[in-house]
Amino acid sequence: MKPTLSIVKIGGNVIENKQELSEFLTLFSDLKGFKILVHGGGKLATEISRKMGIGSKMVGGRRITDEKGLEVIIMVYAGLTNKNIVAELQSKSCNAIGMSGADGNAIQAHKRPVKDIDYGFAGDVDGVDEGLLPHLLTLGLTPVFCAVTHNGKGQLLNTNADTIASELAIGLCKLYETTLYYCFEKNGVLKDVSDEHSVIKYIDTGTYKDLLEKGIIANGMLPKMTNCFHALSNGVSKVCIGNRSMLAKNEKLYTTISL
Repeated sequence: MKPTLSIVKIGGNVIENKQELSEFLTLFSDLKGFKILVHGGGKLATEISRKMGIGSKMVGGRRITDEKGLEVIIMVYAGLTNKNIVAELQSKSCNAIGMSGADGNAIQAHKRPVKDIDYGFAGDVDGVDEGLLPHLLTLGLTPVFCAVTHNGKGQLLNTNADTIASELAIGLCKLYETTLYYCFEKNGVLKDVSDEHSVIKYIDTGTYKDLLEKGIIANGMLPKMTNCFHALSNGVSKVCIGNRSMLAKNEKLYTTISL
């Protein structure tokens, strides 16, 4: 029987709220079995960019990352946000270690090719080191990944945190019974975005197609759902979307995705 592994991606709105972040990290610390945390920090990066006079541009929910923007992202994601999270986890008796994809060559990526849009220094994941992370987990460490990868040639890249979480889950699912959690401020995938109680408890491929056709799933939820089904199609045991309470296994407050 494979050991269990929880990979949790935390959304930016939770990161920005100090109280919610602390409550989330308490629940994360209490998770049984091996665990990995993945975070972004886009809102803070945008705010700091503005203060520095550096413009931020988004297309279809994806950040255009020029050279100056990349510098801010590395400072915010891999520095300020990552280390604050690691420090708070240590205070909750969770022996966390902050990481980017470059650390230990954990996540390799390539610069996204220019097609219709030039995303600049945006990275698409090539693979996950399947040897390093199990070693860290066995040592009792909890990796905390920021949304920064590298190309193996000295170039750091801004990479979507949802994608990093999905690729980590895929890379490690042969060794672990892996559950992927997408944790954000909503109770789950909502049938009506104005009604927090309209959580869709279960979504499979057939349900997903119907929800797409009706326009219920749209905008920022689209890439998240793509990552969910990508993970499930590549061996990940279970994918859940919801607020922090789902880590306490509150059945009422999250969505479970299946094939």
